[in-house]
Amino acid sequence: MIPATPATRPKLPPLLRALRPSQWTKNGVVLVAYFFARWDPSQNTHTTGWLPLLLAAGAAVAFCALSSAVYLVNDIHDRTTDRLHPQKRFRPIASGELSITSASIVAAILAASATIASFAITGELGMLALLYLLLQAAYTWSLRSIPLVDTFIIAAGFVIRAIAGAAAIDVRISPWLLLCAFLLALFLALCKRRHEKNLSDNINGQTRGSLDGYDARVLDQAIAVVSAATVVSYALYTLSEETVSRFGTNRLGLTIPFVLFGILRYIDLVYRNQQGGRPEKVLLTDRVLIVTIILYGLTAFIVFQLG
Repeated sequence: MIPATPATRPKLPPLLRALRPSQWTKNGVVLVAYFFARWDPSQNTHTTGWLPLLLAAGAAVAFCALSSAVYLVNDIHDRTTDRLHPQKRFRPIASGELSITSASIVAAILAASATIASFAITGELGMLALLYLLLQAAYTWSLRSIPLVDTFIIAAGFVIRAIAGAAAIDVRISPWLLLCAFLLALFLALCKRRHEKNLSDNINGQTRGSLDGYDARVLDQAIAVVSAATVVSYALYTLSEETVSRFGTNRLGLTIPFVLFGILRYIDLVYRNQQGGRPEKVLLTDRVLIVTIILYGLTAFIVFQLG
């Protein structure tokens, strides 16, 4: 059987593909605050009933719309360089399947609608939506060309998502949890840059300005440092006095092995299987990672249930 290629694989409509629905999974971070507050006796009154869950889900949907608007703007901005890329040249805007005018209109509608919806939920969430858009605008037109800074901006976007989830239902979120979200996102971003750097070197072409400033050996060191910091930070979070006091248990540390194994598995996929260019695809298709995430969730659920 001949493997499917971007040219032969069954395609979704151009506009839907340009919205990148597969990457909406990133906005699951918005729901983290709800689930941790659900098992926190000092905050679980904020998660009683269906309304808090609907508000948190509404915030997640709003950030899906915001991120899709950003993807459209990025693809418009990058259409010339994308045409030189062996994979990105098949994107709807770069390939000419979706016009710049149509993409611009849809991006404006999505950004405006999501921002208005965010303000309707809470004023703080609306301000975070605006901050996210401003940060992404700065990334697209300037910061993405600065090595390392570009990966930090990506990670900051995940922190904004996590805070947005807490703002939607008026709960606090642990600084340790925010640090873990930042480090994990930074780890994934560095792995993605390493993949892009190798691809750019192999095709003797530059498709992203910041890649010139990256050295593969430095990226390898950065990945090692950040992955270790992620595991240590999560371990400190689960074992800290604040966490034990809030959840009434010191057994959350039982989830640490799953976090460590998941990161090591991802590193194996990046270095041995040359993956990492699309983190959302890896997390949704690698069976080992999927089982690890399920086991992590089940372990956390049992720990919270037993107290």
